[in-house]
Amino acid sequence: MAILQILKRPAIIRFFGIKQLSSKSKFGLLFDIDGVIVRGKNVLPPVRESFSRLKGPDGKFRVPTVFVTNSGNALRSEKAADLTNWTGIEVSEDQVIMAHSPLQMFHQFRDKQVLISGQGKIREIAKELGFNKTVTIEELVRNYPNLDYVNKDKRVAVSGPVDPNFPTIEGLLLLSEPITWETPLQLMVDLLMTNGKPATMPPSIPYPHIPVLACNMDLLWVSEAPIPRYGHGAFLLCLENLYKKVTGKDMVYTALVGKPSEITYYHANHKILDHAETIGINHNVDTIYAIGDNINTDVFGANLYDKYLARYTKGKGTKTRTLESLLGNNITGPSAKACISILVETGVHKRDSNFIIDHCPRDFLPLEEGLCKPAFIVNDVGCAIDLAFKEENFD
Repeated sequence: MAILQILKRPAIIRFFGIKQLSSKSKFGLLFDIDGVIVRGKNVLPPVRESFSRLKGPDGKFRVPTVFVTNSGNALRSEKAADLTNWTGIEVSEDQVIMAHSPLQMFHQFRDKQVLISGQGKIREIAKELGFNKTVTIEELVRNYPNLDYVNKDKRVAVSGPVDPNFPTIEGLLLLSEPITWETPLQLMVDLLMTNGKPATMPPSIPYPHIPVLACNMDLLWVSEAPIPRYGHGAFLLCLENLYKKVTGKDMVYTALVGKPSEITYYHANHKILDHAETIGINHNVDTIYAIGDNINTDVFGANLYDKYLARYTKGKGTKTRTLESLLGNNITGPSAKACISILVETGVHKRDSNFIIDHCPRDFLPLEEGLCKPAFIVNDVGCAIDLAFKEENFD
């Protein structure tokens, strides 16, 4: 009998201490996009070659894979098309999780009349999430002209509403940072202080205020620029502090999604299972490898979800304060037993960089020690895939 055939026997493999390679994945991959796959519009050098290793004989994924980005300015279908072009392997819409994607689960807010803020196809994005009653900042300004008071050359005396049937705003849906900040910041505080009716100042400021649903807490992100740029987290930081400065009270988020929130990783976990089934893997996905470039979102979120999985594995239940308050009884147990964080050095953070900003979104404080420390640090996405394959003895 040939030595190769002998070594393939499980008993012989155990005897010689040789690890048996697996051809069926029991793990899943969760990739960030900006700073991992691309910088701005430029595909990072190792991406295409690295992703070819994830292809099976049919040219499709052989490892359950999803992409989780804190970007909120595109439809999932658009991002899937970009990823297909960047990676050289077909990515479906169901594999893409935008910052706002978990809001699909929040049925209790779908009938609210909401102000939407962000860039790109924000009305289409809101509709895709199930929000059909939407108003933009521009529409609000047209109906309350004298609230837009920053530019002295545009100031008018008309108070509004111009349209007497203009609806009361019942919530804020913040998808991503707006192009200009001063008018949205002013008008959002106005709406929070007036229960969505900014025609007059009420005799007392209502509290709690109307719901605020916010996506993407990135303080910084990377593009072609040599220095990281402000993200939606910076806009939220301004909004929180302005509201508190004016009212003396803390602004309250009804829902805060995108990385590092547990609900985003919970949603991604279920999408990994869906993709596993699509590519013919019908056994459990035990481990998720979360690959990102930002310690405050990618790493923090993966480590936070890993703690959630550890509690569940120890029989302490699936619910946390955040998940329970948002999803109620719709929570189902997670499939994974661990979520492993991998930091790549092609984006915001590097192991030896002096430019390390320890930023955690306000509602995630106090920080637990170690949540911003990755389990592994590697050069790039190719090294991250190599690491996952090695850890899983995957061929």
